[in-house]
This record gives sequence, structure tokens and C-alpha cells, in this order.
Amino acid sequence: MTTILDISKIDMVFPTPKGDFTALKEVDLKIKKGEFISLIGHSGCGKSTVLNVVAGLHQATNGAVLLNNKEVNEPGPERAVVFQNHSLLPWLTAYQNVELAVKQVFSKTMSAKEMQDWIEHNLTLVHMEHAMHKRPDEISGGMKQRVGIARALSMQPEILLLDEPFGALDALTRAHMQDSLMEIQDELSNTVIMITHDVDEAVLLSDRIVMMTNGPAATIGEILDVDLPRPRDRLALANDPRYNELRSEVLTFLYEKQRKIEVIAPSEPVKKEADESKSAVA
Repeated sequence: MTTILDISKIDMVFPTPKGDFTALKEVDLKIKKGEFISLIGHSGCGKSTVLNVVAGLHQATNGAVLLNNKEVNEPGPERAVVFQNHSLLPWLTAYQNVELAVKQVFSKTMSAKEMQDWIEHNLTLVHMEHAMHKRPDEISGGMKQRVGIARALSMQPEILLLDEPFGALDALTRAHMQDSLMEIQDELSNTVIMITHDVDEAVLLSDRIVMMTNGPAATIGEILDVDLPRPRDRLALANDPRYNELRSEVLTFLYEKQRKIEVIAPSEPVKKEADESKSAVA
């Protein structure tokens, strides 16, 4: 497989009232065409910042992102983003929400009938053909996310960027969405970069899991190759020794190598006791 995306030693520095804040430091990653990559790490490790740089929403302070050897410096239809919040326009139906994206990309190359067929095809791909004329307030959270994915796929992006797309869903709906995403990936062979906090989700879906170190100056800590054969069945994998080994490797990285310690400011009584202790020692 050829390299489609080259994230080349990017830094991301944000100005703040207290001085510059380095969110990312020398993040370096090559992604092959058709790969499914998961970014995982603790909150604040820069996962979304990486995704935003790839999407063209941020410009890296140093380094570059190359898509097919062309530098990424602005958003474009070849990179479609699906956020945790579905971001559908509430006054439009599912069909009309997808139609907006299709018109943006294909208005000069598709006839009205071709557009209609293409919109319906993408809604069918995510199993939403039965509700294509319903508005967002008439469908469930999982169905909204399906429409969001259909809208992204309808643009025929070279890279699909998923920012915790199933994070707000209940466990059963999330499992159905993961299965749907695996079906779509199997059929279309899209290149996918997904942010997740869910270890099981990362192992189930990914070809490689990119584990980020804690911020500030977050970078890639380890990359794990997920060598499980496809198609994958979640029930069969539950008792698969290799699946559990991979899962354990990610957990070890997150909760031993990158254990995050929450620092809590002491309350006044604690501070007072500390001062009294110092006086007693003196």
C-alpha cells in the first residue's frame, strides 16, 4: 500500500496570556491508503489537535502534513470530518443534510438524478434509507451519527476523520455503529483516522493504534500493529488470546507508562495543618 498521508514532525504551539503553550511536539506518522488508524490517549494529549491539523482547521507551527505529497493548509472535500456531535442542520431532513455536501462537491459533475441516486446510496450504506425524510429531532442519537457519516462519505473523501464519533452513544448503539463502520470500511476501503478513548473500540476497528503521550508537548509514544484478521467478529474476539494481548498492551501504555495523576490543590485546613507541622519541626 502507498503512503497517502504524511504527518511530518509537526509541532503545535498556541499563544496564551501566560505565554506559548506547546500542545504537540514532533508528531511524525505515515499512513497508508486504506488503513484504519486510531489515536488514543488521555484527555489533553493532543489527539483532536492532530486531527484538526490534518483537517486543515489548524496550521502546524512547525513541520507539515502532506496528502498525496501536497501540503495541507486549509479544509478540503478530500478530508471529511465526523464529530462527536452530529452537527446536522436541525431544519433539514437527513436527505437534505447529505444533499448539501453532495451539491458542494459534485454540483458541476452530477446531474440532478445522479445526485439523488448518490444521496440515497450513501444513506442506504449507513442503513438510514427508511428515515431519509425525517429531521434530526425525529430520529435517535445513533441515527443522527449515521446521517453524519453518510454526509461525510457522500463527498468521496480520500480520508475520513472521526473525532470520537460514538462517544455520546449508549453501549448497544455504539456496538451497532462500530459494526456498521467495519462494513463500510470493508466495502469502500477508506483511509480512516479515528480518535477514541475506548480501548476495545480501538482494537476492534484498527489496523494500527497510535498511542499519544500526555501533554503538554504531547507526541506519539508507541504504535501498535493490530494483526487480527478481517472481517472481525466482536463475539469471537472476546475469547481470542491475541485480541486480549493487544488490549492489554494498550491498557499498559495508558495506565502504567502514561499514568495520569490528577493534581488537586490542597484545601485551607490541609494548608493550615502543613503550616503547623512546619512550626512544630522548627
